[in-house]
Amino acid sequence: MSRSGEDQPNGGSLRVGVAVSSFNAVITDGLLVGALAALEESSVVDITVVRLPGALELPLAAQKLIAAGMDAVVAIGAVIEGETDHYAHVATQTMAGLQRVALDTGVPVANAVLTVRKFSHARDRSLPGQANKGYEAARAAIATVTALREVTKPTA
Repeated sequence: MSRSGEDQPNGGSLRVGVAVSSFNAVITDGLLVGALAALEESSVVDITVVRLPGALELPLAAQKLIAAGMDAVVAIGAVIEGETDHYAHVATQTMAGLQRVALDTGVPVANAVLTVRKFSHARDRSLPGQANKGYEAARAAIATVTALREVTKPTA
């Protein structure tokens, strides 16, 4: 049974890419563990993990993973506010880039990029358990692929 009591989506035939920012690895590694747990619970066996320097590289990685045949991508990062405006620019551009890739390709790009004001907020969302945002994003990716396939199925 899933963490929320919902039915597990069946991802057995899916190819899922996971793009992970190495910046703030203490957080992103926890998100990755959560995402991989959700994919495993959903029977996904064809998983490609790509590690990148930071969040701004995630949209390009998502685009390349989709070009390589992935049915969905999970983007993982952690942007934590600091003393400069850099946080706002990185967060905004990363989110816009991920959305653009999804809309341009028609392939789900699930967002597990945390944009938080405090390190503790990121840590809380990356710990094992129901609140892990990597887990939630991976489940969302599979559910979205499944839903979109239902929408595009030809009728008899």
